[in-house]
Parts: sequence; C-alpha cells; structure tokens
Amino acid sequence: MTVLSRRAFGTGATAAAASLLVGCSSDGGGVRTTGTASPDASSPPPRSTAGKHTSSAKSVRAVGRSVPVRLRIPALGVDTPVMRLGLASDGTVQVPPISDHDQAGWYEHSPTPGQTGPSVILGHVTVGAYGDGVFHGLSRLRRGEKIVARLENGTETEFTVTSLRTVAKADFPTDDVYGNVDRPELRLITCGGPKDETGYLDNVIAFAALTSSTTP
Repeated sequence: MTVLSRRAFGTGATAAAASLLVGCSSDGGGVRTTGTASPDASSPPPRSTAGKHTSSAKSVRAVGRSVPVRLRIPALGVDTPVMRLGLASDGTVQVPPISDHDQAGWYEHSPTPGQTGPSVILGHVTVGAYGDGVFHGLSRLRRGEKIVARLENGTETEFTVTSLRTVAKADFPTDDVYGNVDRPELRLITCGGPKDETGYLDNVIAFAALTSSTTP
C-alpha cells in the first residue's frame, strides 16, 4: 500500500483529506494517493453510484483521542491486535508486514476510533503464501452488524455498520471515505473483487458509525 501525501486527516471541520486510491496487488500491495483535496464539511456530499453509504445508525458523543489496540468484528470472528501505520520515508503509507497478515493497521493520521471524523483501518484480504488476511471476510459484513475498537486507555468504542461497498479501484470514492464528517465514524478497507496479473481490481469498504462507548 502506498500513499504519496503529507499528513492528510484531522478532526476539524476544515481539515484536509487525502485523495486516496486504494489498489491491491496479489502479495498485499496498496494504497496510492494521486493528489490532495480539501472537502468542506458544510458542502453537500458528492454524487455517487447506487450503493452510496447512508446511515440510520444513531450516533453518540465523541470520545477523547486514544490509539486503537484491538479490533473485534463478531459477525466475522475477527479479534485482532491493531498496529499503528504511519508514512514511510518515501511518502507512502506503512502497512502491516505480510508476515502479520492476521493483524489490522490504523492509519495514524486519521482520527482515532470514537473521535469526530473518519477513522481508517486497513487490513489484508490475502497475502501470497500466507493465505487469508485479517479482512478476508469483510465483504460478508452486513448493515447493522457491530465493530468494536478497544483503545489504549481502556475505552471500548462500538460502531454499527451503515453500509458496505465494493468499488473498482478507478472509481474509489475518495470524498465518501476520507472526507470530513461531523460525527465519529469508522472505515475498514481491504481488497476484493476479481483479480488479474497485477492483483485485486476492487476495494471493499465498510462504513460504520459510533453507537456506544464504555470507559473503564
């Protein structure tokens, strides 16, 4: 996964979001930025094709910033540590090593889960000889199912899936995924769809909204 961008996310209404295209090779490759955009939270959402995410989940008050350390998706049997992903020296986004295909990674320049804004967590779907990745079953996730992120300070944030989209890499919905929102939301991103000699042609994106939180 590669991202050619400076710090791209923030929790403020006017924070810049990266224009990210997510591309996946068969050995676990990635996210590439082709530029930057600064969507305004007061602007109407961009038009999109059928299947654009909508939300009926009741959101709750945002929680304070704390790094995610574990992610659970009960419907998929996922219970995984979460590592931090930053930017490499060449400006690309770090991703979980292929030997850690069973772990998810939180992009540290996005809000932490439960903060206002879209928190972004990436995971492999398959990784060459290592087999299934942590998000291998992401395409089976359904609206209304739960995602729980446990934070470093002991807080547990529960999100409810509002939609799931499978999109061609060329049609990646940048504003929908990375644009500013006025409540805590979560994005889980992996690869999917058909494959060619370069790898997977699509991305699978789960959209979710914070619906509860518990503090120790």
